[in-house]
Amino acid sequence: MTGFAATRRFAQSLDAADELAGFRDQFNFPQDRSGRRNVYVCGNSLGLQPKLAAQYVVDVMSDWARLGVEGHFKADRPWLQYHRLAADGFASMTGAGTAEVVAMNTLTVNLHVLMASFYKPQGKKNKIVIESTAFPSDYYAVTSQIQLHGLDPAKCLVEWQPRDDELLYNEDLQEILHNQGDEIALLLLPGVQYYTGQVLDMAAICRLAKEADCNIGLDLAHAVGNVKLDLHEWGPDFAAWCTYKYLNSGPGAVAGAFVHARHLDGDGTEQLTGWWGNEESTRFEMTRKFRPAPGAERWQLSNPPILALAPVLASLEVFKEAGFDALRAKSLKQTEYLKYLLDDGFAGQVDTITPMDARGCQLSLVITDSSVDARGVFKSLGERHVTGDWREPNVIRVAPVPLYNSYEDIYELSVRMKAAIGANEQK
Repeated sequence: MTGFAATRRFAQSLDAADELAGFRDQFNFPQDRSGRRNVYVCGNSLGLQPKLAAQYVVDVMSDWARLGVEGHFKADRPWLQYHRLAADGFASMTGAGTAEVVAMNTLTVNLHVLMASFYKPQGKKNKIVIESTAFPSDYYAVTSQIQLHGLDPAKCLVEWQPRDDELLYNEDLQEILHNQGDEIALLLLPGVQYYTGQVLDMAAICRLAKEADCNIGLDLAHAVGNVKLDLHEWGPDFAAWCTYKYLNSGPGAVAGAFVHARHLDGDGTEQLTGWWGNEESTRFEMTRKFRPAPGAERWQLSNPPILALAPVLASLEVFKEAGFDALRAKSLKQTEYLKYLLDDGFAGQVDTITPMDARGCQLSLVITDSSVDARGVFKSLGERHVTGDWREPNVIRVAPVPLYNSYEDIYELSVRMKAAIGANEQK
């Protein structure tokens, strides 16, 4: 890597030239502590609050106070169609058609709802493939789906194993599909692996699934708002994502779901159904006949929680203003700068397991110096007001987010990490 310098002045020069730098002022940061400003590099876990989010919530509260139940129809953003206000933003962020996306539920709920439609074990074709290092909620979801069909996860759950470098390789998945494809009903795989930060080749994975005649769903929790997505073109059967990480929509905010256009003409008999999935024009007739709403909306079960959806709309407005291509270009430059600082100042002490040719915002750092207590380093970073996160057994995940992190944040992270390592060297 060339063109960088390990000085604060250089980091400040990068910020001065950054056309997106002004977006930082649109977010609320944790308060200063012990004379230190916060270095927040935890957007992979919970994004910072957009200042606009508070106004969107206040708008809902005002409409509720002013209109009562009539807010469903007469609010400035009527609640009856409120979920649709996220459709354009979700479609843009995921490379989908607006009819293919919907704001509803939370991530694991959406995975269950969608697997009810797309995990249909038939005879020996009854297995689900996940990565062996999947986030626990995905593991819980797929094992329970298998069990609900009266099957044994020990026999029906296939795990795609990483290699010694902790990364996943498509050749290994291809071998699984070659050997067991006639027994595999569904693949549920991530867009970005949460632990290593590896961005998977989602287009290739979708092709492999279709060649093996398997349905495929993508968990995009760590991908949406982070890396470029093209879901309609790639053609997964479904996808789901939360909105509180890179989409900065607040803890437990309403999640998103995608169902490919080829599945949007059903009669509703191949899915779980609920009142809000019924078409709007007949919803209030209160009949027992389910008439599916157009598009992915038919997978809705209940009316959306408006107060939890309001921050999602606010965040999508900020993304629209910034432009995702510009954000992605900045993100790549920021993580390259962080890697430069690691190589320049921490050789033999800190490295990353995140592949630099397949990365998003997150770099997963490992303390490689055996004389340094890695857990102690993470604790010391927290004492120095750095907000990242720890994953057992020895990974510190940091994620500079281009909407609100500066290059000087990245430089300051390196300064505080140097001090944290010095405080945890075994004498």
